Amino acid sequence: MVVLQHPRERHKAIGTARIAALCLPGLELAVGVEFEQDARVRRLLSDPQAPAVLLYPSADARDLRKDPPPGPVTLVVLDGTWNQAKSLLRDNPALQALPRVAFTPDAPSEYRIRREPREDYVSTIEALVHALGLLEGGDPARFQALMAPFRAMVDLQVRYAAGDAEPRWRRRRQTLEPAGSRLPRALLEPRLLCVVGEANAWPYDRALAAPPHPHELVQCLAAGLDGERVFERLIAPRLPLSRSPMEHALLDEAELMRGDSLVQARSVWASFVRPEDVLCVWGHHALGLMQRDAMVLPERRIDVREVARDHLKSRAGTPEQLVERLGLAWQPIGRGRGGRRLGMLVAICRWLVEEAKRAPEIG
Repeated sequence: MVVLQHPRERHKAIGTARIAALCLPGLELAVGVEFEQDARVRRLLSDPQAPAVLLYPSADARDLRKDPPPGPVTLVVLDGTWNQAKSLLRDNPALQALPRVAFTPDAPSEYRIRREPREDYVSTIEALVHALGLLEGGDPARFQALMAPFRAMVDLQVRYAAGDAEPRWRRRRQTLEPAGSRLPRALLEPRLLCVVGEANAWPYDRALAAPPHPHELVQCLAAGLDGERVFERLIAPRLPLSRSPMEHALLDEAELMRGDSLVQARSVWASFVRPEDVLCVWGHHALGLMQRDAMVLPERRIDVREVARDHLKSRAGTPEQLVERLGLAWQPIGRGRGGRRLGMLVAICRWLVEEAKRAPEIG
């Protein structure tokens, strides 16, 4: 069994995939947005002795109750909100190619602390309980023990919401102050490199349950915080050109079509980036595009949006919203929206570095 978790779900205290991972020793959990270059996930999805099937509701999904697979399968489950699950499916052609299975639950979801978009949608752990029961002997009640910690977690959250449970911080002595935010130690590294990517992105097609073509990298930008290291390349589209690079990324179509080949861009980028660099990105979009197109990437990364959110104890919003909120000065580093966002990302990183230098706790 494989659970592919959206990164935004990873640190959710009320997420259920972690409960499932702790209860099911054989469960493989992978976190990310695009898994095309993930060797472990590719290996798990290509076991000939247990072909992979995707647990996902759709018109062509095989009903596990009426028509279960005849032999062993590798059950693949997407973990996140329904919009995040759609994104995972959209951004991974290998998942789109998998045969789908589904079921109709016997009762509405017990996940009372989250609203499902439809009455017949359930949480990740509830989906696993139903699917495993139907796959392992056709008995949905067989894995009901997994529901015990889930129900306990839901009940506790409901009590907090009703005011019946006292938060731990209120039980501390009044003389103690809450701990400060823990900023990543990597912010103090000398080789922080901010990276932005723009895509040739086709809109979601409801008839296909996916875009007609996968996203591909067409603009790659990077800059160090000192302003001395700057990288920008336009990459000619390999797939049919959508309107997004012009209408959203604000790139010139003729200039884009004259851009580097992907092979050229990879070579120039490989000469620019260094293994000791720490990549600073806003979310996972840029890294996902670069991973899909096999660009060389250092191992250490910082999700600036996530760090800013944790430090501010509130949603960071967009880069535009955050620089306005913080009153940060910035200037474009490159053309189009990507150049503007790179300039904002550098300004936000500089702010975080100064915060890290003053922070009482560094993780």
